[in-house]
Amino acid sequence: MAAAAGMVPPASPPPDKPRRTGGPGTMTWKIILAAALAACLAWTCLFTVDRAEFAYLTILGAHAGTLDGANDAEAGLHLRWPWPIMEIRRIDRRLQVLELPGIEQLTRDAQKDGIDRTLTIDAYMAWRIADSEGVDRLFKAAGGLDEARTLLAQKLGSELGAACGGLQMDDLVNSREPGRVKEQRDKLRSRLMERLSGPALSEYGVRVVDVRLRRVSHPAPVRQAIFDRIIAERERKAAEYQSLGEQESAKLRSDTDREVGTLRAKAEADAIRIRGEGEAEADRVRSGAQMADPEFYSFLRKLEEYQKILGDNRTTLLLSTHRELFDALFAPPRPAPKPVPSP
Repeated sequence: MAAAAGMVPPASPPPDKPRRTGGPGTMTWKIILAAALAACLAWTCLFTVDRAEFAYLTILGAHAGTLDGANDAEAGLHLRWPWPIMEIRRIDRRLQVLELPGIEQLTRDAQKDGIDRTLTIDAYMAWRIADSEGVDRLFKAAGGLDEARTLLAQKLGSELGAACGGLQMDDLVNSREPGRVKEQRDKLRSRLMERLSGPALSEYGVRVVDVRLRRVSHPAPVRQAIFDRIIAERERKAAEYQSLGEQESAKLRSDTDREVGTLRAKAEADAIRIRGEGEAEADRVRSGAQMADPEFYSFLRKLEEYQKILGDNRTTLLLSTHRELFDALFAPPRPAPKPVPSP
């Protein structure tokens, strides 16, 4: 018992330390996860409205409101129900242009010949959403912006066809009268604005700003026939001008030939007259010379005869120098002395 009493009892093991369940890395990930959840929540519960747009709000498909970015109280950040409870459809409130591709329009036929009275017209319309109520009317009437563009294009094409039906082709395409074309196009624009502005605003909430014709031309199937006709007309005109030119040329040649003939006849008459006057003067001089010195005149006549006989270099004559013909060569006559004037 004593031994048992003197024995030291074994020491009990120390209690375990509490284990750590996380560290700094774990806390960081929790913060990142919380921030991501907050960002997702903010993304789904917040939205912004830009100044250049309308925001069309629906809750479970029903219209809940329309926000106008041009209004200071409605632009900026807003709360929302997350999708798919609330849906936001954004519409540009700035000026938009609706292009109407080239369509064939029939104009009024004044001559009743039914030839080439169809025109291909490209037009465009500038428009914008009028206000928040206009957005509501647009979605109720058309269901969306793309559908509204389609309906506006149909209405523009219909009104353009009705307006062109009362115009002649020369009212829209006429190179000879540009003032007339401008006047008729201005009238057409005014009529389209008047016919489109009211219905577009009341039915679709759209304000029509402007309507213009971009291009007016003939349809492609007719265009080649018109070109061929223009070419034929130009060729006919060219042939007509060529014929007129040839006639004028023949007239000028005839007038020139007649003038040349007149001048030639006058020149020949003048030549005959001058020649006659010259011959008469020569006869007078010869007659005077013969009367003044008959012997010397006879000598000159013999020289002329020599010239006629010996003038041809191809003629050779063998004559005796004793002939009378050569007397003038060996014993030429001397001129008679001039009479001495009496004192």
